[in-house]
Amino acid sequence: MDESSRVGIIGSGSWATAIAKILLNNVASINWYFRDKSHIADFKKFKHNPNYLTSVEFNTDNIYLSDDINEVVQQSDILILAIPSAFLKSALSSLTEPLQDKFIVSAIKGLVPDENLIIGQYFHKLYDVPTESIGVISGPCHAEEVALERLSYLTIACQDVKRARSFASFLSCPYIMTTISDDIYGTEYAAVLKNIMAVASGICHGLGYGDNFQAVLISNGIQEIKRFVDTVHPITRDIKSSAYLGDLLVTAYSQFSRNRMFGTMVGKGYSVKYAQMEMLMIAEGYYAVKSIHEINDKYKVNMPITEAVYNIIYERISPSIEVRLLTEHLR
Repeated sequence: MDESSRVGIIGSGSWATAIAKILLNNVASINWYFRDKSHIADFKKFKHNPNYLTSVEFNTDNIYLSDDINEVVQQSDILILAIPSAFLKSALSSLTEPLQDKFIVSAIKGLVPDENLIIGQYFHKLYDVPTESIGVISGPCHAEEVALERLSYLTIACQDVKRARSFASFLSCPYIMTTISDDIYGTEYAAVLKNIMAVASGICHGLGYGDNFQAVLISNGIQEIKRFVDTVHPITRDIKSSAYLGDLLVTAYSQFSRNRMFGTMVGKGYSVKYAQMEMLMIAEGYYAVKSIHEINDKYKVNMPITEAVYNIIYERISPSIEVRLLTEHLR
C-alpha cells in the first residue's frame, strides 16, 4: 500500500462524503460508487453531494463517479465501505469482482443483520478476504464536524499494523489526527455498542432524565461495552482510549448523533416506525440492539442497558417502565 494505491469508496451518505473530503487532501483521485445515477449527474453539475454535507465542494476532475459497483471495485486497490450496515448485502448483491486481493476498510459502525457479523467477519467469511487485509476506521468523528474542518481523531485498526499505519497516512491532514490499533474486533464491536448506548441516552433524555443520570448511564455503558468485547475477543486493550470511550461519549451526547435523536423521539412517546420515518436517516442502534441481543444468547454477558433498549424497541415495553427498572442496575 503506497501513494500509487487506488482508493474506492462504496456509499454516498454523509460519512462517505466526509471520508472523500479527507482522502482528497492526500491522494490525487478517488473512485466513488453511488447507487443512484441521477445523484451522480447532480454531483457533477453542482460539485457537491446533492443529499449530504452539501456545503463541501469537490473538484470533480479528481473523482471518478460510477453507479457500477464492479467498475469501482475493479479500479481500486483499497475499498472503503461507508454505507448503513442494514443495506450492505443489497449494495453488494450485484458484485461479481473478487475481493481477495483488495484491502477492505470498514467505516460502517454496525453489524450485518441476520448474519449477526461485524463487517470484518462478514468479508472474511463470505468473500474470503484475509483477516490481515481488513481495516477498521473508528473514533469520535461526526461527518458534520469534518465538513467544518474541526479537529477530529480517527483510529485505524488492522491486524497488520504496518498496513494500518500506511492507510492512516491517507487520512492524516490538518484537521484529522490518526492513531493505529491491531484490535479490529474490539473497535468494531465497540462502535456497534456505543450506538445502542446512545439510543439509551436519547430515550432517557426524552423521558426527562437529567445530566446527573446521563453521567451514570454512560459510565455504566462503557463498563458494559468492556465486558462484552473482553468476552467476545479477550485481548489487552485500553477501553478508555478514543476509539472506545471517546466514540461512546460523542455519540451519546452530540447534537449530531442520529442514535441519540432516535432514542429521544422514542423516549418522548413516538413509535419506533414514526421516529425512523421522521429522521430520514439510519440509526444503526436500532438494528444493532437486536443483533447484540441475539449474539449475547451465546455469551451471557451482563448487559442491562442493551437489554433495556431491546425491550423498549422490540418488545414494545413502555420506556418509562423499562428505564425505571434499569435504574436499579446502575451504580
